[in-house]
Amino acid sequence: MTQAALGTGPLIVQSDHTFMLETAHPQYAECRDFLALFAELVKSPEFIHTYRVTPLSLWNAAALDISFADIADGIHRFSRYEPPANVFADIKEWHGLYGRLILEKASKSHLRLRVLDKTVLRRIGQDPTVEDYFVISTDDGWLIESSQRGNLKQALIKAGYPVKDICGYVSGEALDIALRDVDLDGTAFALRDYQQDAVDTFYQGGRSTGGSGIIVLPCGSGKTIIGIGTAARISGHTLTITTNNVSVHQWRDELLSKTSLTEDLIGEYTGLQKTIKPDTITTYQMLTHRRNKTAPMQNLGIFNHNNWGLIIYDEVHMLPAPVFRATTGIQAKRRMGLTATLVREDGKEDDVFALIGPKRYDVPWKTLENRGFIAEAICTEYRIPLSRKEEIRYARASKRQRFRVAAENPMKIELTRELIDNHADDNILIIGQYISQLEAISKALGYPLITGKTKHEKREQLYDEFKSGALRILIVSKVANFAIDLPDANVMIQMSGTYGSRQEEAQRLGRILRPHERRSCFYTLVSKGTDEQTFGLNRQLFLVEQGYNSRSKKEIVKELALKMDANEETASRWLDGVTDTLYETFKSGYGASLTGFGSFYLDRRRSSSDRWDSMFLSERLFSKRAFRHFHR
Repeated sequence: MTQAALGTGPLIVQSDHTFMLETAHPQYAECRDFLALFAELVKSPEFIHTYRVTPLSLWNAAALDISFADIADGIHRFSRYEPPANVFADIKEWHGLYGRLILEKASKSHLRLRVLDKTVLRRIGQDPTVEDYFVISTDDGWLIESSQRGNLKQALIKAGYPVKDICGYVSGEALDIALRDVDLDGTAFALRDYQQDAVDTFYQGGRSTGGSGIIVLPCGSGKTIIGIGTAARISGHTLTITTNNVSVHQWRDELLSKTSLTEDLIGEYTGLQKTIKPDTITTYQMLTHRRNKTAPMQNLGIFNHNNWGLIIYDEVHMLPAPVFRATTGIQAKRRMGLTATLVREDGKEDDVFALIGPKRYDVPWKTLENRGFIAEAICTEYRIPLSRKEEIRYARASKRQRFRVAAENPMKIELTRELIDNHADDNILIIGQYISQLEAISKALGYPLITGKTKHEKREQLYDEFKSGALRILIVSKVANFAIDLPDANVMIQMSGTYGSRQEEAQRLGRILRPHERRSCFYTLVSKGTDEQTFGLNRQLFLVEQGYNSRSKKEIVKELALKMDANEETASRWLDGVTDTLYETFKSGYGASLTGFGSFYLDRRRSSSDRWDSMFLSERLFSKRAFRHFHR
């Protein structure tokens, strides 16, 4: 059965709930931003991007008051063919589920779950995973104990039913927090319009419909300022949880600089000091610390130590499972999640939805870029083959070890050297997954390295030197993935990463998105034809969804061979790899650097006479003399 033509739009809707978007179409960008409201990008090859609609993506859209009618109108407007009827039926059903289950306050000790759909009511009543939470049956639902608020919501979303929680929140202990008009550096300060919108949308005038949920904005757009603005609006005791000690200090410094809070009102609960004050900042690692595997996580008690009016989960996509469990018991407290992406590699996005709240505010990255609030970034992927020696190691390695062999490809170091030379006036971060690789880069290039083992004082010193301009190039491990404020960085070279992590890719790009006079560049180096290249495609999904198209230098170094007779020993020996002999030939004869030698690509084909008769060389990084030699 063929679909009837509807228009000339870029979108093709399929009956399996996937949406195919043509990237070369004039309406591509507009349609991409529309799909991002309610769908997830799953594949992004050059010409057709594939999106998928899920119940969770539609519940988040419904929580943002995006109506089914708006979604349906947009699908019709962009579709090239008549969309399948079953897709509209399923979207309407999934979208409509949000708001059918309403949790509200019944008394001091009990909450009331109202189910507005009789069919859903019957199904839930027979579901063994949730029936233990019900205390008393009512005409349209059940009463539950107030203490089970979080557990019930988590159980119901696992069963496929999102809960709209309007039980309200405790005010918490009062704390007067005022925003300054001029910060401590003497700079005029005020929330940007979208930051103010995010605060207002989250708080909703103090009504029970607000007070919990996720703010999704790119790194460098000022999510910390939104958290501070919300704390000032609520003016209650505040607990902020972030990723590391450096971020703790950054939150403290911003609070002191931009609010009326003084040092005696701000506490740090970390391994360095354990002080609980009206405004306290801690880390996820600190909360989940225990003496041994069987010992209790005593620091989780901080959630109930103070009468918090607001709990801020910075980088909420990093929320560990024990903190999820603790969060089920504090549903009466206002909870704000801050993140650049809702993507979690463990698939627990539904837990974030149930326990922290739905997405409350979201602005496409390119929208903020076009307004000058974050930097323009050019993303480039370099695909570099392994040498003969590394190819053998890769072939012999176990499936688990192959990725690391590819990630630590030594040829990446020389390309990194050239990239640094090409950015002589820029501030560069070199980041990677494996400490041994980073140590080798640090030794080869002579730049300092920060890892998880770097002492706190040394780490702060290097960060300060980078910020002041005394240090232009810094090598960092994944400790710099999150919540590190290095506003002058505008180039990142990614040597390796955590497999196909979309979340990590987004966070790393975010490190260079603070507005600059110079353009930001994000380079990813992968080994060609390996598992690393395959995982790299998945890493890029979120960035493509936000409008960043990674330009691929597909074969920066491919099989190299001299154009000579087939009986030449050098050509026959090294047809399929890079060799020191060939390198020395190029270097001595034509003055090309190793990366010049590697930064062209050729398309080889063997002719009927068993000779290499078709080659293509880029002139960009190769002398014309060498170019003529290969084409004579």
